[in-house]
Amino acid sequence: MPTARPSWEALPRLAPGCIVTDIRMPRLTGLKLQERLAAARCRWPVVVITGHGDVEACRAAFRNGAADFLTKPVDEQVLIDTVQAALATLDGLLAAESGTASLRIKLERLSQREAEILALIAEGRSTKEIARGLAISPRTVDTHRAHLAEKLETTSVAEMVRLHLVGADR
Repeated sequence: MPTARPSWEALPRLAPGCIVTDIRMPRLTGLKLQERLAAARCRWPVVVITGHGDVEACRAAFRNGAADFLTKPVDEQVLIDTVQAALATLDGLLAAESGTASLRIKLERLSQREAEILALIAEGRSTKEIARGLAISPRTVDTHRAHLAEKLETTSVAEMVRLHLVGADR
């Protein structure tokens, strides 16, 4: 009895993993699968296997983002090592995405005034310069800086500036 295959809509709910596919499969070739995964914005690593590989198929697989391209017969240990390397790369990607999401959430917590002051701090302006420029007291700037440190979970101005610069790049 055939097992039910998940639909493309279910993809975001599946646990991330590594996809191992063959270039020649019934109904959907490995290369077409890669294209559909890319269209679905799935960035899971794909290992392509083939017994009929040629240079063009290999190039197409890598253009579509294949983690690796193996020819049959595939040595069991080579396949295991390839999948483990692909999963390690995926872990790094997911960690980076998680960090970006966390940073975005932190930056979204800032009030408009706090974001304005953070940008001025990142420019290297002193508390007095910021206060003069915004027509507020230096004490108010210091209060905003304390709120920035709390909301951004930082302990130094350098960390604040780094988060601002990384957030501006996103």
